[in-house]
Amino acid sequence: MDPLILSRIQFAANISFHILFPTITIALGWVLLFFKLRFNKTGDEKWMDAYRFWVKVFALSFALGVVSGITMSFQFGTNWPGFMEVVGNVAGPLLAYEIITAFFLEAAFLGIMLFGFRRVPGWLHTTATALVAFGTTLSAFWILVLNSWMHTPAGFELRDGVVHATDWFAIVFNPSMPYRLVHMLLASGLTVAFLIAGLSALRWIWGDRGAEVRTTLRFGVIMGAVLIPLQILAGDFHGLNTLEHQPAKVAAMEGNWETQSRVPLVLFAIPDEEARENRFEVAIPGMASLILKHDINGVVPGLNDFVTEDGVVEHPPVAPVFFAFRLMVGLGFAMLALSWSALWFMRRKRGVEGLPKVYIYAFAGMAFSGWIATLAGWYVTEIGRQPWLVTGVLTTAESVADVSGGMVLSTLLAYLAVYALLTAAYLGALTYLARKASHGGRTTPDPAPRDAGVEIMTPAE
Repeated sequence: MDPLILSRIQFAANISFHILFPTITIALGWVLLFFKLRFNKTGDEKWMDAYRFWVKVFALSFALGVVSGITMSFQFGTNWPGFMEVVGNVAGPLLAYEIITAFFLEAAFLGIMLFGFRRVPGWLHTTATALVAFGTTLSAFWILVLNSWMHTPAGFELRDGVVHATDWFAIVFNPSMPYRLVHMLLASGLTVAFLIAGLSALRWIWGDRGAEVRTTLRFGVIMGAVLIPLQILAGDFHGLNTLEHQPAKVAAMEGNWETQSRVPLVLFAIPDEEARENRFEVAIPGMASLILKHDINGVVPGLNDFVTEDGVVEHPPVAPVFFAFRLMVGLGFAMLALSWSALWFMRRKRGVEGLPKVYIYAFAGMAFSGWIATLAGWYVTEIGRQPWLVTGVLTTAESVADVSGGMVLSTLLAYLAVYALLTAAYLGALTYLARKASHGGRTTPDPAPRDAGVEIMTPAE
C-alpha cells in the first residue's frame, strides 16, 4: 500500500499500454505511404488492397494511442505533481510542441487519409498519407526529446529548486536524444515488420494465398531483415552513450557488481541484491568489456560503486533491468535469425511459396514480438533510471503526490481492468479483420468510377 510504489506501477501500466500503439503507428504510416506510392506507380491492385487492410490497423491503433495518452497526461497532476512543479518550465513547452506541431498535423489530415478514397483527388490522398506519417514521427521526436532530457538533462539552471531553461538547443539535442530517437524509430519499424509478416502468415494459414498476402508477407520479411542489423548497431551506440551518462544502469543491465577489467558477459544469472552477487551465473569471460569498451581489458563500472558509505543504494533495482535487457536482446536475435533465414529461403525458392511451413507458423507466432521487445527495452530504460525521475535533479520519491495508498490502488485496479479489456478487444479486432479478409470479405466499398478519385489511378496518372 505504499503510494510511491503504487503510483509507479500505475504510471508503468499506463505507459506500457499506451506505447504499444504509437510503436505501430510511427512506422505503419510510412509503410502505408509506400503501399500507396507503389500503387500510384504500377496500378497493381495488390498494393491498394494492402493499403485498405492496413489503414484500418493504423486507425484502430491511432485511436487507442490517443485515448491512453490523455489518461497518462492526467497522472502528471494526480500522481506526480512534484514533476511539473520542478521541471514544468521544460516539460510543459516540449509537450505543447508535440501537440501544436505533430498532433494537430495528424488530426487535420487523418480524416482525408481514412475516408478520402472516393472523395478527393489521388494526389491529395497521397499527400494526406505522407503528412500523417510525418506527424507520427514528429510526435515521437518531441516525446523522446522530453524523455531523453529526463535521462540526460542539459541546457538549464536551478533557481530556488526550480528548473529554468537556458539553452533550448541543448535541451532538445541533449546527449542521449539522437540515440534514443533512432533506437525507438527502428523498434517501431521492427514491430510493424513482424506484425505485417505475422498477420499475413496467419491469413496464409487460413488459406488466403492471394497476391496481397504474398506481397505483404514478403514485404514484412524483407523489412525485418533489413532493420534488425541496423537496430543491433544502433543498440551498441546507445549502450555506449548510456555507459557514459548512466553507468549504474549499464552495471544493472550487465549484472556487474565490481568495477574491474575483463568483465564477463553474463548470459544468465539470478542477481542477489542482498548478497550483492549473481547466483547460477553463466558468462563469457571478457566479452562485456569488449562490447562496452571495445577492448577486452576495458574497465567497466560495477554496482558497488553506487552504494554510499552509509549503505544508501543509488543504483536501480537490478533484477528487473537485468532480465528485461536479456528478453529484449534475445528477441532481437530471434528476429535476426528468423528474418534472415526466411529471406534465404525466399531468394532460393523465388518467393514466399518457398518458405517451409514451420516458418509461416513462426512468423504468425512472432506477430507481436515487437511489442514484447519494445516493452522490455522501455523497462530497461525507465527502471534503470531509478532512483531519479530527472537524473541528478529530481528523485521519484520527491515527485509523488501526497495521497493515500488505497486511493492509488483503487484507480490502479480500474486502469488494469480497462486496459485488459481494450487489449483483448484490439487483438480481437485485428483477428476479425484478418479472418474476414482471408475469407474474401471486403472491408471497404467497391472501387469508385474512374473519375472519382484515388482507387482507380492508372500508372500514367
